[in-house]
Amino acid sequence: MPDNLDFAATRRGFLGLAAGGAALATTAPAVQSSTVRTSARIVILGAGAGGASIANRLANRLDGAQITILDGRQQHWYQPGFTLVAAGLRPASYATSGTGDWLPRSVTWVQEYAAEIDPEANVVTTTGGQRLPYDYLIVSTGLELDWDAIEGFDMALVGPEHGISAHYASPEMAEVSWRALDKFTDEGGMGLFGRPATEMKCAGAPVKICFLAEDIATRKGNRDRTQFIYNAQTTNLFGVPVVHHRVTQFMHERDIAYRYNHVLTAIDPGSKVATYATPDGDVQTEYDFINVVPPQRAPQVVRESGLAHPEMWLDQGWIDVDRGTLRHLRYANIFGIGDINGVPRGKTAASVKWHLPVVEDHLISEIQGREGTQIFNGYTSCPLITRIGRALLVEFNYGPDLQPSFPGVVSPLDELWVSWAMKVFALKPTYNAMLRGVA
Repeated sequence: MPDNLDFAATRRGFLGLAAGGAALATTAPAVQSSTVRTSARIVILGAGAGGASIANRLANRLDGAQITILDGRQQHWYQPGFTLVAAGLRPASYATSGTGDWLPRSVTWVQEYAAEIDPEANVVTTTGGQRLPYDYLIVSTGLELDWDAIEGFDMALVGPEHGISAHYASPEMAEVSWRALDKFTDEGGMGLFGRPATEMKCAGAPVKICFLAEDIATRKGNRDRTQFIYNAQTTNLFGVPVVHHRVTQFMHERDIAYRYNHVLTAIDPGSKVATYATPDGDVQTEYDFINVVPPQRAPQVVRESGLAHPEMWLDQGWIDVDRGTLRHLRYANIFGIGDINGVPRGKTAASVKWHLPVVEDHLISEIQGREGTQIFNGYTSCPLITRIGRALLVEFNYGPDLQPSFPGVVSPLDELWVSWAMKVFALKPTYNAMLRGVA
């Protein structure tokens, strides 16, 4: 871990913070908690943040439902922790647990993946050949990281030898990425950061790791030996204008260069050269360290299912849901939760927190023969780490403005310890409570 990091808060100080985190957890709309009797067959694709959480909520609300969750992965990943692991602030184990640890006993867990989704026949076929008919389908598969889209990249290259970081890949790869970042901030050189042109999970994470790297080099006394370039995929550094301006301010203050309309397409690990596509043609940049974040798309089984939006994001495959109800626009018995949704915002764990009561309300209302009332407003939260011990608590929705949970208490555009502490200390307990269906 980086030297001189006093990153352990006092327990007494944290008690007040935890209360604030709990308050943040309750800002999502609530639904009625009465039990509903039904024999409905509900299939949930994916046991990640969205799938596990909705499974617990439905198991608590529905008496007699046949709930099946389909996911072949044995390990659950706490993905909001990956940046902390990649900055040497937490071990890989911090972000890992067992998938089965979070699933209710009343739910049938099929430990396979979906091989085919037939929304006309209301059937999912698994990779093992099982046919799972459903009355309602919840798609919470998450997304795929398209590493093959970066020419020259191979996961075996990640680490200090080649100066390559790939902290989105897994908790283990985030830890290996830290070793590369640790060496870079020891020895100096050119560091390249950026994000893909596709929609992506936690779009602020590439900015966070860039800021953390600069801060670590500064703390080590090696800042004058390091250079940083952040490569933005478009003409802003953050999708919300006021946050873009604040991030730009930080970049200038800390001498971090940034380039617009630069999208990583290839690396040459031997010569340590990265290639970026730009409107004026390819640009090549030498590096000593590079954080690779690949294009991100819906899993192939979803892209081939007919559930994708017919016009937008054609190469990405996000499912065609109503942006308010998260109900599929062509198949009324299908809902989406999490990264898979084709909506303008919402590929964060915080968004999942707000997706859950909406999907629960509309699905159970349908079972009861009435109309649901809950609406997702695009809520997304990004505790934007600016340095070790400081962060912005950025919250926003479908609109251009911020949606702060603590107006007048926590200034969303100020670097604050409390915003950092919410990210590092309060967020994971809140996330775990969400998985259990109780937050």
